[in-house]
Amino acid sequence: MPLPDYQKGSIVNLMSSIVTALGGNPLLYPPLPEVREDWLGHRDSVVLMVVDGLGYEYLTKQGRGSVLEQHLSSRITSVFPTTTASAITTFFTACAPQQHALTGWFTYLKAIDHVAAVLPYRARANWVSLRVLGLEPKAVFDQSPVFDQLSVPSYLVLPARIVDSEYTFAHGGSAERRAYVSLKHCFQCIEDILAQESGRKYIYAYWPELDTLAHAYGMNSAEVSRHFAELDAAFSEFLSSTRARHTKFVVTADHGFVDSRPEEIILLADHPELAETLIKPLCGEPRVAYCYVHPDRCERFEAYVNTRLSKQVLLVPSRNLVNAGYFGYGEPHPELFDRIGDYALIMKERYVIKDRLPGEHAYRHIGAHGGVSDEEMYVPLILIDL
Repeated sequence: MPLPDYQKGSIVNLMSSIVTALGGNPLLYPPLPEVREDWLGHRDSVVLMVVDGLGYEYLTKQGRGSVLEQHLSSRITSVFPTTTASAITTFFTACAPQQHALTGWFTYLKAIDHVAAVLPYRARANWVSLRVLGLEPKAVFDQSPVFDQLSVPSYLVLPARIVDSEYTFAHGGSAERRAYVSLKHCFQCIEDILAQESGRKYIYAYWPELDTLAHAYGMNSAEVSRHFAELDAAFSEFLSSTRARHTKFVVTADHGFVDSRPEEIILLADHPELAETLIKPLCGEPRVAYCYVHPDRCERFEAYVNTRLSKQVLLVPSRNLVNAGYFGYGEPHPELFDRIGDYALIMKERYVIKDRLPGEHAYRHIGAHGGVSDEEMYVPLILIDL
């Protein structure tokens, strides 16, 4: 299984480059060699645009010849798991999951004994706000925001629907937030900040629509292809019309995708003997699921997975993933081990595994991520000197 390259080639190293170049102190993870301080300069502003779901393999194959691909510098790795909750938190904190401990869309929070969807800040069982359950966001999102570590003004350019979320407030720190309602408006917000605000600055912009369409229709769908063309055209127009100077524009992503067919979806409901060994719902992601197993049923659990699901699943004790460096290195977050269960089901090929709680809406995602395939792990590094 490929490891994220936390030493010299991941998104956490990219963030170390940006933080140190913009006046922050040296961090645990070293800077990315491709984004040296001399390239970032001593008076240049930095724009980091994260296109959710834009994997390196997609850009170099389906996106070949695009403006984005023409400016491609190299590929870097995401973090583990390769998912938005873990990777976007790395962009916001310059920490790997080893330190921030956001280990997937569904995360077990020991303080309230609930599995939560951490980005919308809701309990999975009933979709109640975690605030109602007595858990303040700073208790979960407890790493220092990147924006508070810099010596320059910072800006967040986000969709209007999430600009004021608990997650954004906790990670936004001192950054000024700008909300947009369309792709054109997103680039206009970036342009306005660069044009109207004097002096050096840092802008973080996030575009989620590619990810949304990939989940619904698959990364190889006409819908995704159409949207990628729109995104590339908007990016090209921005580059040709921007009045910005002394600005470095960096584009990357949080993860890539694989497309799963219906026969590659494992439903826990179809495996009642396996479900009986678990004491909590599946956590993490459909491509990497953390299992909390009844202490007296570990042998049954292992035997079932290794015999009935061996074609689809690699079974790994969760602690082994930490020891092997999948989540990062250095001192782990105090709650990391609580949030990754006893075992991880790492899905092979393009398989996914899902469970469903009573009252939970049934859904099917064609596009999936979170796993360790090249398609999911590698993201583009696009570097542009405006």
